[in-house]
Amino acid sequence: MKIRCALTGFLCLLAITLASCTPADKTAAHSANPKDNILRLFNWNNYISQETVERFEQTCQCRVTQDYYSDNEELLAKLAAGATGYDLLVPTGNAMDTLIHQHTLRELDKSQLPNLKNIDPNYLGTVFDPDNRYSVPYAYTITLLGFNREKLAGLGLPTDSWAIIFEPKYLEKLKGRVTVLDSQRELMAAALKYLGYSANDTDENHWQQAKALIIRAKPYWAAFSNTSYIRELAVGNLWVAHGYSNDMFQAAQDAKKTGRHFSVDFTIPKEGAVLSLDSMVLHQSGHRPDLAHRFISFMLEGQNSAELTNLTGSGNPNLDARPYIHADIVANPAIFPDAAQIARLEMLEDIDHTQRRLLSRIWTEIKLR
Repeated sequence: MKIRCALTGFLCLLAITLASCTPADKTAAHSANPKDNILRLFNWNNYISQETVERFEQTCQCRVTQDYYSDNEELLAKLAAGATGYDLLVPTGNAMDTLIHQHTLRELDKSQLPNLKNIDPNYLGTVFDPDNRYSVPYAYTITLLGFNREKLAGLGLPTDSWAIIFEPKYLEKLKGRVTVLDSQRELMAAALKYLGYSANDTDENHWQQAKALIIRAKPYWAAFSNTSYIRELAVGNLWVAHGYSNDMFQAAQDAKKTGRHFSVDFTIPKEGAVLSLDSMVLHQSGHRPDLAHRFISFMLEGQNSAELTNLTGSGNPNLDARPYIHADIVANPAIFPDAAQIARLEMLEDIDHTQRRLLSRIWTEIKLR
């Protein structure tokens, strides 16, 4: 999620920009007008530090503007509704797959990205973009379990299994203190993994089993929540939450800073979980692919990339960033899992129209029960 460069003065900026453009690059002319020297970024909220943005602006003598989305569905919906002019997007894998198939992304010029070598090979060559023609890994999160360590220890409940959010024998002790994500794919993936299936399983019978599991557990849950669980965990109102690793990191930090008499912890269930890899991609409607490439290059530098992880607790695929990441974060297996844990993680893949319609119907049935 970060990047860097360094030349000041308008004449130097113009010279370097023109030199970096190919003759066919019609965007070079934009550099002649400082008012057009803007990188337009469409990103997740709080997914880059203001200090990183300001340093990029200073080194490139440009300006960065940002719009935000809260999930991939919102990103795709806004683009489908006609949102244009964005130079860079940061979609998760399955949304990136949709964007590639819609032919809405520009191919990368890897000659401008020598630091691509800093990315851990485990996060390159995804099923969505096997040759990384369009995408550069930015950060990742793991969908897992966050919990009040002292409360669950006192109740003698397991913290290493999806059973804690699905099994009535455990939920009876937690009623009204549990939330799950308000996400069709994520909640179904957790149920499928608990049942022993792949998070990407599309067998209708397996989906029906997952639906039954969810409906059985639903009366014990406090809510379906994508954001409020961070605060509720941090203040002690929730004891268990199904959510994202970077959110759990924030909740743990908040509980610690406010001097709570408990700690928030988070763990990857033994049955496996979803890994969401966010990548930087260039949108076709962007006016400054030159600045977009410079931003990606900047973010591939270890110190810039490390700032994101230190700020948000996001997983980091940049090997050059490791020396700059706080030691306690690197040591946390729920943020930097080992090889055995990685083997149990799956990235969600896109589903077709028929499958999406079936899933929507199942989701409606879940919500109405």
